[in-house]
Amino acid sequence: MNTESRAGQAAPENASSSQDGLSKRIAELERKLEAKEKTIVALKKRVLARDESATSPLAVLEQNIALGKVVALKTRELSEERRELQETLDKLGRTQAMLLQAQKMESIGQLAAGIAHEINTPTQYVRDNLTFVHRAKEGADRVFDKAFEVIEAARAAGLARDLITEFDELVRRTKFAYLREEFPLALEQSLEGMERISSIVAAMKEFSHPSAGEKEAVDLRALIETTATVTRNEWKYVAELETDFDDDVPPVPCLRDEIGQVVLNLVVNATHAISDTLKTGEREKGRITIRLRKHGSNFVDILVVDDGDGIPEAIRNKIFNPFFTTKGVGKGTGQGLAIAYSIVVDKHQGQIFFETEVGVGTTFIVRLPIADTGGD
Repeated sequence: MNTESRAGQAAPENASSSQDGLSKRIAELERKLEAKEKTIVALKKRVLARDESATSPLAVLEQNIALGKVVALKTRELSEERRELQETLDKLGRTQAMLLQAQKMESIGQLAAGIAHEINTPTQYVRDNLTFVHRAKEGADRVFDKAFEVIEAARAAGLARDLITEFDELVRRTKFAYLREEFPLALEQSLEGMERISSIVAAMKEFSHPSAGEKEAVDLRALIETTATVTRNEWKYVAELETDFDDDVPPVPCLRDEIGQVVLNLVVNATHAISDTLKTGEREKGRITIRLRKHGSNFVDILVVDDGDGIPEAIRNKIFNPFFTTKGVGKGTGQGLAIAYSIVVDKHQGQIFFETEVGVGTTFIVRLPIADTGGD
């Protein structure tokens, strides 16, 4: 197995291992909870039994106080372990979401890389041939110009009149003047289209390339541009997307493909937020802006801004919960923002949060440390 294959499998294997560990931890906590509950039941039975057999009210009171303290202590321990179990269950949910997404992205990445490779070769020779035709046309134009000069000279001298008449008719029928005028534009547009295809293929190859589970210094400008290209089909029908990068932003140590996934998820989320506002027909498109800023001396901020309807206050505390979604059945899994949160906070020791105003829009901020803090 080659290096890229091993790298592509690393994330699912790590996520699977983490999930197994969490499952064992949950089973252990459930056994402890069951034992605690049995202890409390036994203590309560002992209190009742002593109440029935005791003859001294003072003795009963002392026993009740002592056992009450024990029950209270055990109840607190039980509540703490319930809380720990809930936290572990939440973490398991996030891990399962990460595992599903990792497996999905591994398959998509392999497919995208294969498609990009297959498209690249025919694209290259089509572009080369178009470039050749474009250059050849310059020579052909000089020949045509000289040929027309000869025809006009023959016409003036009264030579080969029948042939000149046939030539004039052929030029008219084939709309030769129109073809000469439009041909350069058609070639230019074709070359631009091939350049566009080449940039998309390059973006697909870059985006799908695994980071082998190790952080590296990444130019976030290039990463954002690549992600914008990959997601173009998602946003181009509902929004204009623009970028705004500060010049003083340094490379940031991160898992390039996973931060790319975060930006992708936020762009898709912004697209959906804007799409919901276009149903009224008051405007044709919204706007998404991706900004890159240095925050103080220790952090870099990626800001994804949309002019959608904003996030209602009632659901703001649920936005990063696994599987939470406001979309209809089949339109969203509720994993995108939860996965983004896990990648930024757990793997990069960064922050992800949002600022929103109903009716105005939302800004998601991803804050990454400039120095590697040694996350997983």
